[in-house]
Amino acid sequence: MDKLDKKAINVSKRLRGKIAIKPKMRIRSFDDFAVIYTPGIAAVSREIISDRSKASMYTYKWNTVAIVTDGTRVLGLGNIGPDAAMPVMEGKALLFKHLGGVDAVPITLGTTSIDNIVETVKAIAPSFGGINLEDIESPKSFAILERLQKELSIPVWHDDNQGTAAAALSALINALKIVNKDIKSIKLVMFGAGTANLSILRLLSKYGLGKSNAVVIDSKGVLHKGRADVEQLKSSNPQKYEIIGSTNRYNATSIEEAISGADAIIAASVSSQGTLKGEWIRKMNSDPVVFALANPQPEISKEEAQKAGVKIFATGRSDMPNQVNNSIVFPGVFRGVFDVQARYITDSMAIAAAEELAKYAEEKGLSTTNIVPRMDDYEAFYRVAAGVGVQAFNDGATENKASYEELYDLAKQFIEKSRH
Repeated sequence: MDKLDKKAINVSKRLRGKIAIKPKMRIRSFDDFAVIYTPGIAAVSREIISDRSKASMYTYKWNTVAIVTDGTRVLGLGNIGPDAAMPVMEGKALLFKHLGGVDAVPITLGTTSIDNIVETVKAIAPSFGGINLEDIESPKSFAILERLQKELSIPVWHDDNQGTAAAALSALINALKIVNKDIKSIKLVMFGAGTANLSILRLLSKYGLGKSNAVVIDSKGVLHKGRADVEQLKSSNPQKYEIIGSTNRYNATSIEEAISGADAIIAASVSSQGTLKGEWIRKMNSDPVVFALANPQPEISKEEAQKAGVKIFATGRSDMPNQVNNSIVFPGVFRGVFDVQARYITDSMAIAAAEELAKYAEEKGLSTTNIVPRMDDYEAFYRVAAGVGVQAFNDGATENKASYEELYDLAKQFIEKSRH
């Protein structure tokens, strides 16, 4: 156990959790009880009975998100269950508040059934302004997201899906600027084929990546048309099956063939150094870019990657340069969504977030160790909120139109208040 592990355990033990509910008003006299509860509060309920939309005006739900997980794919630890997932969800709730001014409630479910998860989230949805799905194993995570987005009238977001994808896109935009390569023509290897990487590939393709230039590798090897399990994937994992027909124009069948001549690798697989080997990286094109995003341990160490000739290296860790993590995305996205009362979140809004992050990092000065903002670059979150809010109106997700400047100022106000 290293020093950082010990500190994390000590903090959690001393505080007995990292979040708590805090009242917005003080009880100054006995009469206040009649205002916040019975009999006065009945008047508020009657208002909502007459117009359900007033629940977002009179209660905290408008600015509150549920963080929902079944604990089946937590960080790079795998299926650790709902109890062990709680510390991670608590940390995420704190980030929501500190970085986005958003109240968040961790909800770890004691079921792994798609139907049960969907029905449970639908049942609790009236208490929240949005749903953040988290750390749910693939491929069921896609099915849960799709169903809830169709069946709920509030924003539903899967952070390992859209959030990680937006973070990776922002980092890749700037990494390619440094190495002077075009996303439309690079050869990209997706090392890992879970929720994160399949979602990253989808968003990169919408941004301009030549999808056929991507090669995807899962735990059994390279995805290609000659694999023995192709027909099985049609029913067991439709997302993988779909990309077999649209990627890998090189007809690579081995990892060595896949990585040979690649310009970039995005790894989101197993949390174990040595999963991605230096000997493979040496087969890449000049000025290679490698994102090793598994947490808590990246697929290859920074030292090994640099020894293999990597030009730009990124991980998902906050204690290393170039943290490519959804933590720089989701607080600002939900701030922007809530500020315009958007009904849903689109991929265009995720791309808008990525572009804001990339632009902000570029303005601060790009380098091989500075391609994305850090979590303490607070202005980045104001910008993401503003960009997402504007895009939400453009996408028809809200009727509330506001300028970028207005949304920037509103987000700054909320987020600064949450930190003091």
